[in-house]
Amino acid sequence: MWGRADLAPVFPLLSLPDKAIRLLERNIPSFLRMSQGVGPKVSRRLCSKPQEESPVQPRGRTVLRVPGHRPTDWEKKCLLWAGHFKKPEDIPEIVSIDAIRAAQTTLRVKFSYVMIALTIVGCIVMVIRGKQAVKRHESLTSINLEKKAQWKEEATQSTSAKP
Repeated sequence: MWGRADLAPVFPLLSLPDKAIRLLERNIPSFLRMSQGVGPKVSRRLCSKPQEESPVQPRGRTVLRVPGHRPTDWEKKCLLWAGHFKKPEDIPEIVSIDAIRAAQTTLRVKFSYVMIALTIVGCIVMVIRGKQAVKRHESLTSINLEKKAQWKEEATQSTSAKP
C-alpha cells in the first residue's frame, strides 16, 4: 500500500514533536521535569530532607528558642480586647508569640472595620448636610461671592477711613 518512498516527505514532520519537547524542557523547572524511566510524577526532591550538614551558626550569638513570651501590659490589653482571654487574671505569665500576633492581627482587622464604618457614616452625614444646604439655597459659590463682597467692602471702608 504505502511504500517507503511515499512516506519520505512525512518523516521530518514525525520528529517535530520530539524536538518541541526537547526545546520546552529547557524552560521547565528542574523539580517539575519527569524523571528518567518514571511516569509523569513530580520530583520529590523538595519534600525530602537534605543530607547536607546543618548550616554554620554565627559564633557571636547563641540561638535560644524560647517557647513563650512574657507579655507587656499593652499586649495583655490586646489579648483581652481580641477575646483570647476573658479577664486579666486569666492571662498566664508566659504566652506564645503566635497568640500575641494573632491577637494583634484580630485587633487590626477590628480597627479597620471601625474605620470603614466611620467613613460610611461620615459620607452619609455629608450627603444629608449637602441636601439641607440645597434646600436653603446655599452653595459654595454663593458663600465665596458673599465673602469676597464683604472683604471688598471692608477694604473700601479701610481706605476711605485713612485720609
